[in-house]
Amino acid sequence: MLSNLPDACGVLLVRDDPKKVAHLLALDGASERLQLFKANLLEEGSFDAAIDGRDGVFHIASPFHDPHNDPQAELIDPAVKGTLNILKSCAKSPSVKRVILNSSFASVGFNGKPLTPDVVVDETWWTLPDFCKETKSWYILAKTLAEDEAWKFVKENDIDMVAINPAMVIGPLLQPTLNTSGAVILNLINGAETFRNSTFPWVDVKDVANAHILAFENPLASGRYCLVEQVAHYSKVMKILHELYPSLKLPVKCADDKPFVPGYQVSKEKAKSLGIEFTPFEQSIKETVESLKEKKFLVASVAL
Repeated sequence: MLSNLPDACGVLLVRDDPKKVAHLLALDGASERLQLFKANLLEEGSFDAAIDGRDGVFHIASPFHDPHNDPQAELIDPAVKGTLNILKSCAKSPSVKRVILNSSFASVGFNGKPLTPDVVVDETWWTLPDFCKETKSWYILAKTLAEDEAWKFVKENDIDMVAINPAMVIGPLLQPTLNTSGAVILNLINGAETFRNSTFPWVDVKDVANAHILAFENPLASGRYCLVEQVAHYSKVMKILHELYPSLKLPVKCADDKPFVPGYQVSKEKAKSLGIEFTPFEQSIKETVESLKEKKFLVASVAL
């Protein structure tokens, strides 16, 4: 996604599928201020025309889905090659003042060190590729390699880049289709019998969008910014859901009898220095559920 400030006009690079862009064209002001270009992450040069003459480039596209049959083709190549192809187009355009890379907390917090309540993760952490390969964490590997290669490229080509590293993103859905992170909450309220014994860092989608804008507009923004409102086990998610929707039949049992996976801390210091005010976790969960309901993803037997 690209922005041409100060005119507040946008250029969005999309795949050639009218069904996937109809909701964008329906946005207020889209007919006057939004232009769509066809592009392919794996096709070098396909971003040249759209990026030429733009002030800022926001790279937010990377596959995030599970299961997958071929991690290299489905996750790693689009993430790494796609990021480099966009940056190569940026390097050709002298008008580009800054690139905002939507990376992930996946490239930050997984280096084999135990994540325990006394641990504080911050932007200096880097996920280790070897750890990802050992644990077969292919999405995490894809995001780690993509960000690492991006930093190498911008340093070699003198490009100003800022990375945004969001956690598991929840909140209201803009698009009419269900994404992977929305499905995490949907699965819990759509008749699941158990919840996972997992702990995740979470953040609201509106905060992520705001971080991209602030990172572009603030001349002092630099490096990486972790976006994590809260680290919470699935049991806490269930507690919040039970409190918000007491009449809803929700799972009360964990999927296994092992001790709950412990939580850890993520520093908010740098994100707050950018001007981020995090949406409370409880509010994000509620808005996610209401959005899923509005878009009719709930099964007929579920009533809210």
